[in-house]
Amino acid sequence: MSTLAVTGVTGGIGGRVARLLSAAGVEQRVLARDPDRVPDLTGTHPFGIGSYGNRELVRAALDGVHTLFMVSGAESADRLDQHRSFVASAAEAGVQHIVYTSFLGVSPDATFTLVRDHHATEQMIMDAGIGYTFLRDSLYADFLPLMAGEDRVLRGPAGDGRVSVVARDDVARTAAVVLQDPAAHLGATYDLTGPEALTFTEIAAILTEVTGRTHRFHNETIDEAYASRRRWQAADWQYDAWVSTYTAIAAGELETVSDAIEQVTGTPPLSLRELLSSGR
Repeated sequence: MSTLAVTGVTGGIGGRVARLLSAAGVEQRVLARDPDRVPDLTGTHPFGIGSYGNRELVRAALDGVHTLFMVSGAESADRLDQHRSFVASAAEAGVQHIVYTSFLGVSPDATFTLVRDHHATEQMIMDAGIGYTFLRDSLYADFLPLMAGEDRVLRGPAGDGRVSVVARDDVARTAAVVLQDPAAHLGATYDLTGPEALTFTEIAAILTEVTGRTHRFHNETIDEAYASRRRWQAADWQYDAWVSTYTAIAAGELETVSDAIEQVTGTPPLSLRELLSSGR
């Protein structure tokens, strides 16, 4: 049985990583809420865990695992509790190394509220005495077309702030390299970003260029941002997360551009224009 485990395999990052490892001939345990949804890949051994908080199932799935790829849990009010339970189960199972998908600019008082969860989770892993590699991903470039409204307007209080958006494919291939030689990356923290930091005005121009349909950016006030998102029913913490994505960019907290992806993989990351033009 493999001593490598991968979580989130029915999602965008974990699924990509599992496929890359399978293609490379790497044996892996793949953990998912529902094992019936796990992709059928060579060398994979599915485990259903229900949720990160299911201590009994998680503990059994991780028994004998040395290296664990931990994709951060879905956004929820209890995500930190889920992470805390999962890390504790990993420690009990004897996991020696966690490769965790964190976020750029982690801080306990980060403007983007969800980033605070990632800071706390990094601390949990270190406090548990488990070896680590932290992959601090920037905002996913793949999501930018979805951030435009039906009128193709990108709205948010981002001002002239810049964000170094990164393609999920680049995050996944970096993780796959790390997981195939985890000892070489033990204790490392990598900022995973695209090759440039863009304003939302520039992002709208690239979307216009690539799609042939006019996009533009509207710099909302914070009050306008909350009001425009009230059309979706959500909890207050979710509204705060949506709006603070943009205010964090305005504050310059997501403008870091790193060469970590090229350092780890030997290939530079895709620009937003390259990603959109590729049709991925």
